[in-house]
Amino acid sequence: MTRILLVEDHEDLRDSLSRRLERRGFHVVLAPDGEAGLRRALAEQPDLILLDMNLPLRDGWSVARSLRGAEGEAARIPIIALTAHGLPASPTDLAAAGFDAYHPKPVDFPRLLEQIDEALLGRDEP
Repeated sequence: MTRILLVEDHEDLRDSLSRRLERRGFHVVLAPDGEAGLRRALAEQPDLILLDMNLPLRDGWSVARSLRGAEGEAARIPIIALTAHGLPASPTDLAAAGFDAYHPKPVDFPRLLEQIDEALLGRDEP
């Protein structure tokens, strides 16, 4: 079963998105802030991370940079940035920070599922 780490500080969105993902067959691990998200990512090695950009304690940029600088498989976990504030940077800046994709809020669930599939397929490529 594919494991997704959802790092989101808004409880309502975190709960509704996790339920929708679980109904699609994903195992969802939750974190309410950037520090908890980084710890869970390193400890649990999920298959993919959905990472809010504007988080308490540590923002999404910092979490992504820390993961990309980690040793082992954690550095290869696909990360999809989530934000309600429009595109936070150019696609080049997002890629340089370690994000594999970007998804605006409110979440377009069918499109997010496509991005998850694309990111997971990309992870399997050498």
